[in-house]
Amino acid sequence: MKNVIILVPETAVPAAIVDPRYMFAAVNEFYKSMELQPAFNIKLVGITKEVKLNDGLISVHPDFILPDAQKADLIIIPALSGNMSQAIQKNEAFIPWIQAQYRKGAEVASLCIGAFLLASTGLLNGKSCSTHWLYANEFRNMFPEIHLTDDKVITEQNGIYSSGGATSYWNLLLYLVEKYTNREMAIMASKFFLLEMGRNSQSPFVMFQGQKDHEDTQILHAQEFIEQHFQTKLTVDELADRFGIGRRTFERRFKKATSNTVVEYIQRVKIESAKKQLESGRKTVNEVMYDVGYTDLKAFRDVFRKYVGMSPVEYRNKYNA
Repeated sequence: MKNVIILVPETAVPAAIVDPRYMFAAVNEFYKSMELQPAFNIKLVGITKEVKLNDGLISVHPDFILPDAQKADLIIIPALSGNMSQAIQKNEAFIPWIQAQYRKGAEVASLCIGAFLLASTGLLNGKSCSTHWLYANEFRNMFPEIHLTDDKVITEQNGIYSSGGATSYWNLLLYLVEKYTNREMAIMASKFFLLEMGRNSQSPFVMFQGQKDHEDTQILHAQEFIEQHFQTKLTVDELADRFGIGRRTFERRFKKATSNTVVEYIQRVKIESAKKQLESGRKTVNEVMYDVGYTDLKAFRDVFRKYVGMSPVEYRNKYNA
């Protein structure tokens, strides 16, 4: 039987504590129905004996506080809420405990923006990680030593797991069930919880907003110019000249400030506009393509698929009412 420890941090999202407990408990019930021993020993662990969440509306009483917690096989770090720097500070006591458990052989999984607490342990340094796409820029700024793959639903490296945003953590939980039990149990869980197996990208859900939380005023003006004129043909040379910066310097500063190359930024702005038109309008794919400044259908499809994970037609069929 595997010891699954679900942490109960201050400012945690309550559902991200309840849902993993529900998942692993349900798998135990599957085993019991087959007259087999349960697979998981599930415990909640907090810093205090009572943790108040959602401005005190919800109280969680962990099974153990940190000094009394048993050795873990798998640690679940739930999603946090509010200001991430403050959330990490409030939950600092978990950090050395997670580090020590990992050194003893435990695996660690973060759900959604629980990745911020996981990243604070240093265990992700030099590794890949996913989190909610909305927090991607903030995560990159706080943890530049970690490779953020914010398009992924699941990452796994050396016994450390992370999930994409919001309810995509159910896919990570399903993945962990299969790893710790077998394919049969994972399929039963997917049917019980009505989960689609094999979902591996959160790209279709990403709303590109551009990283603007930086202090490079000229690059900010360049971003605004791109967003206002993306329908026209924009080149890196033209933009560099317009803002009086040498091309190499412009490209370097743009990438540093926005985490995108100039070309990527232009493409992502165009594709975001195309997505909105495909979601709500009656235009054909060709009409949308021309509206956002593309003239080559293959090029448009390729770039759309690169950032969205599906073709324009598939996207319209999925999201247009």
